[in-house]
Amino acid sequence: MRLGKRDWVACALFAIAEGGTAAVAVEPLAARLGATKGSFYWHFADREALIAEALATWEREATDEPIAEVEAITDPVERLRRLLAYVMESDEEGQADVGLLASSYDPVVHPVFVRVQAKRFAFLERCFRDLGLPPAAARHRARLAYGAFLGWFEQRRAAPDKPPSRRELAAYQRAVIDVLTSQR
Repeated sequence: MRLGKRDWVACALFAIAEGGTAAVAVEPLAARLGATKGSFYWHFADREALIAEALATWEREATDEPIAEVEAITDPVERLRRLLAYVMESDEEGQADVGLLASSYDPVVHPVFVRVQAKRFAFLERCFRDLGLPPAAARHRARLAYGAFLGWFEQRRAAPDKPPSRRELAAYQRAVIDVLTSQR
């Protein structure tokens, strides 16, 4: 099986989420992938290029694409519901978010992390403003929504031997949306 650029990027993102950018080293990644260093250099000029590509991929796949997927939904409650379902379908993306949060002050990760956070909060705030909430309340709900997302994956990471059923995940998503969209 021939490894592609995407395989290296996924492996690097996992390593960053696991141990920061210091965990991205060509030889250990090659060993994890069962590849040679030559395979790495076929796709990337150097380690920094791989890290940059991994972070760009994370930004695109875990932020830009989910937002684009739900942006046209006119009902803000349904938009939030679909967004939450979309981002929680992939354990890998959620785990990457939790891991990258721990690495958010790494000088390479930090600017990407700040940009991603800004995009996510702006979108969530807009959804809550579309519900008729004033700006301050929309900001608070956006933070609560993001916390519920990260909290779910942090709990999953803490107890990997007890994965929730699809039914449990759906119930959690419904409860989060119900609480966050309540007009009380």
